[in-house]
Amino acid sequence: MIALWSWQLAVALAVNVVVQAIQIGAYAARLAGVRTGRIATSISLFNLFVLASRLSTLVYTLMLGPISDRAGNAVKTLQQHGMDVTHVQQTFDLQLRLIVAAGTLGTIVGALLLPMFTYLYIRGVRSFERTKSLPHSMARLFDPRVLLDVLRHERLPPWSELRTFSTRGIPRRLLVFNVLVTGIYAVGVVAAYYASVIDVNVARTAIGISGIINGIGTVAFTFFVDPTSSIIVDEAVKGERPQEDVRSMVFYLSLTAIVGWILSQLILWPSAEIIAQVAKLVNHGH
Repeated sequence: MIALWSWQLAVALAVNVVVQAIQIGAYAARLAGVRTGRIATSISLFNLFVLASRLSTLVYTLMLGPISDRAGNAVKTLQQHGMDVTHVQQTFDLQLRLIVAAGTLGTIVGALLLPMFTYLYIRGVRSFERTKSLPHSMARLFDPRVLLDVLRHERLPPWSELRTFSTRGIPRRLLVFNVLVTGIYAVGVVAAYYASVIDVNVARTAIGISGIINGIGTVAFTFFVDPTSSIIVDEAVKGERPQEDVRSMVFYLSLTAIVGWILSQLILWPSAEIIAQVAKLVNHGH
């Protein structure tokens, strides 16, 4: 028997909400680049925020360790006594699904805060141009006056404005790939830890596979999502397409990211089973 709630789970949920909100907020850098005409600087800020969010992912990954250790140890003990492990695995399944749900919530929050993130990036670009120092520009975020100014620019778009976003100028493959890449990225680490409890005999091997899955997700994003979105931004800056296409792209990338996180709930258990089987093959194959 294991308890559902623990402080590690609470930390994992909170961190995942913040991390995914920042990840979605990074999309706003492209729109800020178009509005300021400073594409290279905006992309630098985009990379900074993405890097910060991915490093922060390590915090909730760290919290997954003790959660999975308790579940794995409980499974081992029950198996040694010939007892049913279903309850432990069901509890662990619920814990992981709560973590994925927290990521979904964070993605939604980030999408709702896109107007604020866009203004934040615009201020960041202008501050960097004045100071020529990224650390100094980042330190300005801790100025209460700057924070209040940024918060004042948050607004929820009315339904009439949402209806103006069109997919006409956005390649369908970009949106499809964003759903798939987000789903893979969302489920990678969590499914690997799930697999470590499904088969405790190959736990370390299963967890090690998570790095491969995340690597595949990163490569897929670099190849299929980032270049296409960058071309759309460049064309908007050169006047070859309207800036509204970039606004629509940011909106639909956020929307498809939410869909990707929802998809990750559906593929969590199958992914964990596949990882467990691969880990068993690697561990015992000749």
